[in-house]
Amino acid sequence: MTDPLLWRLAYDVAEAHQPDETGRCRSLLCAGQQGPCETLHNAERAMELARGAGAVESRWPASRAQSAATAPPQRRPRADQEAA
Repeated sequence: MTDPLLWRLAYDVAEAHQPDETGRCRSLLCAGQQGPCETLHNAERAMELARGAGAVESRWPASRAQSAATAPPQRRPRADQEAA
């Protein structure tokens, strides 16, 4: 295990986002989203990375994996924002 603290945190998150009997995420943060939710996917990926796995392949459909891999938009420096 490379990072036991990260693994434990990711495990706790994954436990909180398990699907219920109807297949929906039981966490209130996901508002009944169909499972497995994005948070569960990310927590499982973090657990694998904490164990020292290099490149982790997604177990979910491509659309879910692509949305998780999408980087947030670049923020412009404050000076540029004030000039606009």
